[in-house]
Amino acid sequence: MTVEYIRYRIPGDTAAFEQAYTRAARFLTRAPQCVDYELSRCTDEPGTYILRITWTSADDHIKGFRGGDLFPGFLAEIRPYVSAIEEMRHYEPTAVTGTGASIPSMYEWAGGTEALERLTARFYELVVADELIGPLFAHMDPGHPRHVAMWLAEVFGGPSRYTDERGGYPAMLGHHLGKGITEPQRRRWVNLLLDAADEVSLPDDPEFRAAFMGYIEWGTRLALANSQPGATPPRRAPVPHWGWGVAPPYQG
Repeated sequence: MTVEYIRYRIPGDTAAFEQAYTRAARFLTRAPQCVDYELSRCTDEPGTYILRITWTSADDHIKGFRGGDLFPGFLAEIRPYVSAIEEMRHYEPTAVTGTGASIPSMYEWAGGTEALERLTARFYELVVADELIGPLFAHMDPGHPRHVAMWLAEVFGGPSRYTDERGGYPAMLGHHLGKGITEPQRRRWVNLLLDAADEVSLPDDPEFRAAFMGYIEWGTRLALANSQPGATPPRRAPVPHWGWGVAPPYQG
């Protein structure tokens, strides 16, 4: 990824400038080389703007977008403001990245370890009584529900106990290899987990449940694929870390 920053100093009608970029953004939205974009206005100097555009690469921007069919329309909208550009540079992201504490992790929002242990305890009660997937867990370790709660806690931003105490991703992968899980079994697993989430009163706000469901769908589909005869998934990988995605929690 390459991040382009363009700094503008607009001496006149800033409303017209923003309207021009609103129109120009239509071409960015359609560009396969464009990942995302944002126009920000300086609060200290209202005539100063920073345009941030993330491109798939610098070459894709310069040769792909600028050399493509969309660029003439984009340029036509912003041409009156080209002379107002003070700086235009490409930057590459570094490994220094992260989030602050203003948005709680999914682990915190769910209620922490206690809530996830309630979830998995009830879930596996439902599982062992289910005729479709119960046989898969006929010889389940009594500690398995607690171990799965540890996994979910780490995935959702909590303590790394599953990695530290249980072996991390390779251990979880080992539970699925050779199991030959079917799609009906995967779907029943998902449905029972959602039933358990309701029964133990896991947060039911749309943002949490959408992100929670996103992970469950992703994780169970990987588990299904990894369980098939002849599957050769990577044997070593970090525990996935799952966040809010496009919809952080509504806090009023």
